[in-house]
Amino acid sequence: MGEPWSPLPREFYRRHPTAVAPELLNKILVRADGRAARIVEVEAYAGSEDPAAHSHRGKTPRNATMFGPPGHLYVYFSYGIHWGSNAVCGDIDEGAGVLLRAAEPLSGLDLMREARAAAKRDRDLASGPGKLSQAMGLDRSFDGADLVTMDRGVSIVSDGTPPPVDPVVSPRIGISKAVDLPWRWHVRDHGHVSGKRSTRT
Repeated sequence: MGEPWSPLPREFYRRHPTAVAPELLNKILVRADGRAARIVEVEAYAGSEDPAAHSHRGKTPRNATMFGPPGHLYVYFSYGIHWGSNAVCGDIDEGAGVLLRAAEPLSGLDLMREARAAAKRDRDLASGPGKLSQAMGLDRSFDGADLVTMDRGVSIVSDGTPPPVDPVVSPRIGISKAVDLPWRWHVRDHGHVSGKRSTRT
């Protein structure tokens, strides 16, 4: 994109996912090919303490990235139909992360539209975890990518926009366990948030 923005430091991610998640709102997910999108919705998943986390039962070949260093990207195949992208948080072996649920496209929209041909409007390009991954061109080949060193051309940066002071806080969606934990955050009244726009605070 040309802007000299630096990736978020490793220490940013080395915290509980419920601390990291709301602070990821308004940060920017970037690709080296020029795609960029402002993160507007996230969910926290907390490893062994969280029955809804992929890592709850321990390390497997599928979720191994979640047990590695913080600041890496964990990409998984969801429901056999789309990819989900997560920022790994906490310390090594904790298995914690933040799901990037929705984002507002900022640049590289032609590439996003090509990747998301089914999207009828630009607001639909990344308004859901699968849509976000598809629009940004993220699949299993990006699992384990280091967001701090941008080793595979993907990172999360800040343009100086602070997290919202009053994000909507609500239970996570699309899960069947630990459904009451208020571990979903999104930018209030934002048009690029995924389908269920809870008004709980």
